[in-house]
Parts: sequence; structure tokens; C-alpha cells
Amino acid sequence: MKKIVLLVLSFCLVFTAVCFADAEADKAAADHVAELIDAIYVQERTDETDTLCAEAKAAWDALTNEQKELVEGENADPDYFGRNTGDASLDDPRNQDEIGENEILVVSFGTSYNDSRAKDIKGIEDALQESFPDWSVRRAFTAQTIINHIQARDGEFIDNMDQALERAVANGVKNLIVQPTHLMHGAEYDEMVEALDAYSDKIEKISIGEPLLGPVGADATVINADKTAVALSLTVSAVLDSDYDTLEAAAEDGTAFVFMGHGTTHVAKVSYSQMATQMKELEFNNVFIGTVEGEPESTSAEAIIETVKEAGYTKVILRPLMVVAGDHANNDMAGDDEDSWKSMFEAAGFEVSCQIAGLGRIPTIQAQYVIHTLMAAAN
Repeated sequence: MKKIVLLVLSFCLVFTAVCFADAEADKAAADHVAELIDAIYVQERTDETDTLCAEAKAAWDALTNEQKELVEGENADPDYFGRNTGDASLDDPRNQDEIGENEILVVSFGTSYNDSRAKDIKGIEDALQESFPDWSVRRAFTAQTIINHIQARDGEFIDNMDQALERAVANGVKNLIVQPTHLMHGAEYDEMVEALDAYSDKIEKISIGEPLLGPVGADATVINADKTAVALSLTVSAVLDSDYDTLEAAAEDGTAFVFMGHGTTHVAKVSYSQMATQMKELEFNNVFIGTVEGEPESTSAEAIIETVKEAGYTKVILRPLMVVAGDHANNDMAGDDEDSWKSMFEAAGFEVSCQIAGLGRIPTIQAQYVIHTLMAAAN
């Protein structure tokens, strides 16, 4: 009997040791992938970037499903490679050579959400190419972290600003129009202009188009034709995508529309207050403007929830006030975490629905970018 007990104990010890060794091996494999992801989650492109992107994807593909769930790092998680964001092949990186003398470079922050990239960013680029058939439309993203993510996961190569401008110089471009898809004259716009300064003596003529909302203006009361056009386009599109025939019908049913922007500490944050002013002047009384970052303070989630509640609405439709429906729209706005706008509105007693659609896919918004590019070309 003692021999049997000893055998069973020995087996259990061996089994435990094997399981522990397997667990350690699983963790080590997952940690290696996490380290590679963190290594490419950077804003600077280096000579090692292409190699690291390829290594990260190969290491991820080699993991078992159980090991993939263990991937965790400073910026790494299983969703980096595992989240399904749509078909990348529907996009066009627009990184071709043979540009010619006339180029329109469309500069975007970028998104790793494939569906949104194809509908929102590519939608704008396609509209510009159709309107300027004699010009070559090319793309640049300013977020290297996003460029690396798309390259590693999907094998799609998108130029950053320096790569796109070097490509323009190498192709003999003489007339360059840079059309940003940025919402406003914020920090990203400033950085883009600074990057262009280094090429002022390499390209004969560089013109810059206005961002979507046009000039910033001095205070919350200052609005312009661009802000009016965006307010109308976004609100009409939101109503069309809802169950209501009109904005008034939504109001009668106790429904408010909340358009969520990113927010910024840049002086351009007044643009959000101006958009709120614009909605009031259009008498869109059940439309509210908020921001993820709570900048300005009046646009924070808590402030908007209180304002909508005081106005007497019991239902809300959330939609991004962003050119691209990417991570902020899918997670900060419509996610299931307790700190998402959807969850916070629900916790406050509202009935909530979400429209995950960027401004870039709206035809009238695309037309607005075309107008800005035409104005830049005329300068």
C-alpha cells in the first residue's frame, strides 16, 4: 500500500513540475512577443523598424491560442494582433512612385482600424483624386505607432511624413499641395507645418490646405462657414443613421445626440466650444458636443451627462466628432468598460445607442476637403 501511495505522490510531483515548466515556457513566449510589440510601439522610425515589425508578427503567429492570451506589456496586449478591425486589402496605402510634377499629399494622424481607414481616410483621398484627375494623390500618416501596427499586423506599408516628402523629392515633384485631414489647427497641424519647413528649398511650391474646421477664431462665439458645414453634415448624417426622420422627432422622443471629439490642451480647444455655439445658432437644441480628454472642461463626459440630464432627455445617441472612427470611437465612446461614454451614460440612467462612423465617410465632408484643396491650389 505504501508503495502505491509513493508512486501516486511521485506522479503528482512530476506532473506538477511538468505543468509548472509548461506554464513558465508559455509565459516566456508571450513575454517575448510583448517585448517586440513594445519595441515597435514608438513614434520614431529607425533602421530596425521593418525587421522588428516582421519579428513581432512571426513570434505572435508561433504562439498557441492560450499563449496569445498571456501577452501583456507596457503597450502590448492580445488585441494588438488579435483584434479583427476589417479587411486591410480594401485600403490603398498610396505609396506609389511615378508621381509626376503635381502631387496632393493627404496627411492624417492615422488609424489601425482597417474598416475605418478604408471608409474615412481613403474616402477623403478618393474624393480628392476624383476631383483632381491630373494630380497624384499620395498619403502620409503622422503616428509612427499606427504605421508600425498596420505594417506588423497586415503587411501594409504607409509612409510617414519624412518618407512621403522624400518620395516627392525623389520623384521630381514641383507643385505640392498638402491637405491635412486634421479637424483643427491643433498640435498635430503645427507639427505637420514644422516638418514641411525642412523641404521648402527642395520643392518649388508647397501649399497647405485648411483643416476641416478652418481658422480657430478668438473665442467660443466665433464660428465660420467650415464649422457650419460640419455641423450640418454631421447632424444630418446622424439623423439619417438613426431611427428618426428628423432631429425634432428625436427631441420629442426624449433623445439627444452627443458628438464626442478628442479634446486638446492646445489653444485650438476653443473649436469645440465654437461647434457647440454653432449647434445652438442652428437651433439644434438636442445636440451636444463633448470630448474624450475633457478639454475644454465644459465638454467632459461628466459635464455633458449633467447638461443632457438637466435638459430633460432620457435617451442619447453617441457619435464621434472625429474624422476617423478608430480607437476612441470604438473603445472610449462605445466600449463596454465602465469608463466608456456608453457605460457612463447608462450608469446615469440613459438609454444609449452608438453610431461608429467617422466624418471622413460623409460625402459632404469629403467635398469640404476638396474645397480646401482647391483654395490651396489657387494660392
